[in-house]
Amino acid sequence: MKIIALGMLTMLGGCVMAVGNTTTNAPPVAIERETITYETTPCFGTCPVYSVTIQPDGSGVFDGKRFTAVTGTRTFRATPAQYRAFAAKLQPYRPEQGEKIVQPGSPDCGNAPTDMPSVDIRWTENSGGSQRLSYYYGCRGADGAMADTLRAAPTDLPIAAFIGKR
Repeated sequence: MKIIALGMLTMLGGCVMAVGNTTTNAPPVAIERETITYETTPCFGTCPVYSVTIQPDGSGVFDGKRFTAVTGTRTFRATPAQYRAFAAKLQPYRPEQGEKIVQPGSPDCGNAPTDMPSVDIRWTENSGGSQRLSYYYGCRGADGAMADTLRAAPTDLPIAAFIGKR
C-alpha cells in the first residue's frame, strides 16, 4: 500500500505548476481556463453592435451586427498576451460569482440618461461555472472609470478593423 501511495505521489508531482514569479514575489497567476464573451447592445444612434468571444489561446470569433465595418462572423487570432491584457482590464469588474447588473434602477446606477448602449460580459469557465456583468453606459455617476475601462477593453484585441472607425 505504501509503495502505491509513493508511486501516486511521484506521478502527481509532475502535475505541479509554477504559479508565481519567485524573483519578484509577484502573486500567483492562475492558468486561464475560460472563454470571455464581450457583447455590445444598440443605442439611439450609430453605436457599433457586435460580440466578440475569445479563448485563452487567442483564438476568437467576432460577430458584427450593426454599425460595424464588418457584418457577420469573422474569426481572428490574438496572442495569449493580448487575451491576458483584455482579461486583466475586465477582471476588477468581474463578479465573484453569479451576475452583476448595473442598469437604471439598480443600486449602482441611479438616474441615467436613456438610449445609451450597454455591454454584456460573460466569463465561462471550462469547468462549467460562469459569471456575468451587464453594464449600461448611462450609469456613469457611481463609477466613471468602470465605463471607460469596459468601453476600452476591446482595444487590446486585434478587432479594430472589424469594428471600424468610431
